[in-house]
Amino acid sequence: MTRGKGRYAVTAAGADAWLVARGTAGRKVKAVPFGDTGARLLLEKAVSAESEREFQLGAAHYLCAQHVAAVLEKYRVNCVFDVGANTGQYGKGLRRFGYTGRIVSFEPVSDTFERLQRSAESDPDWQVYNFALGREEAVQSIHIDWKSMNSLLPPSEYGKERYKRFAKGRTEEIEIRRLDDVMQKALEGIDDPRPYLKMDTQGFDMEVFAGAGERISEFVGMQSEVAALRLYEGSPAMGEAIAAYEEAGFGVTGMYPVTREPATGRVVEFDCVMVRPEAVPLEQ
Repeated sequence: MTRGKGRYAVTAAGADAWLVARGTAGRKVKAVPFGDTGARLLLEKAVSAESEREFQLGAAHYLCAQHVAAVLEKYRVNCVFDVGANTGQYGKGLRRFGYTGRIVSFEPVSDTFERLQRSAESDPDWQVYNFALGREEAVQSIHIDWKSMNSLLPPSEYGKERYKRFAKGRTEEIEIRRLDDVMQKALEGIDDPRPYLKMDTQGFDMEVFAGAGERISEFVGMQSEVAALRLYEGSPAMGEAIAAYEEAGFGVTGMYPVTREPATGRVVEFDCVMVRPEAVPLEQ
């Protein structure tokens, strides 16, 4: 049954599920159960091939955020290092999904950092820093005006074919510091720190990881954007990156596609979520 009132329509999608949405009445919707959770995913029955790709990526993003929230709770994370914060989308997502601990965000590009500051200004336990993290301290040029894909690395030939934005843009001088040099200040005031490392640095994640040195052992979990198809020259292949993380003691708990090729459906990048198994609290 469908009832319309004003600009909204209410569409039944099963015995215990309804879709309330803007638009015309008469939409065909089906409810798909999420295992034994009691939750339902509402889908429009007709999905074009183009819409399917967009839907899959949207669903993967949502499921990844849910999974990370569960990992943070299970491992009692009390400080998330948000490396490659952009304008604060990840930090806002953590709060929406219930994380209440400290967030420490790093964003080197000046214009983007100003927007990050505004995102965090009303959150007393969200720190923001205007520099990048890497293998060693340095001042280096970063490619900017690539929307959310600013990178310290130049685009690969594949990247140039995939994104026209790489043909334009400019550079900005930024500061790079090591993760192990900033951890003490970031963790000040936290009893029994249990940090989690999130990296989304457009091909530079392995450099950030290397900059943690021996202190990488203090992280109970981590998240890295790994490339099945490399967009940046000099960035590691997916297998190389995951092998390095596993060698440091982390194990994969989830892989979620971030982008796909429209023409072929191949995944370009995955969000890889990992944990240090021995770090799980014993009483669980």
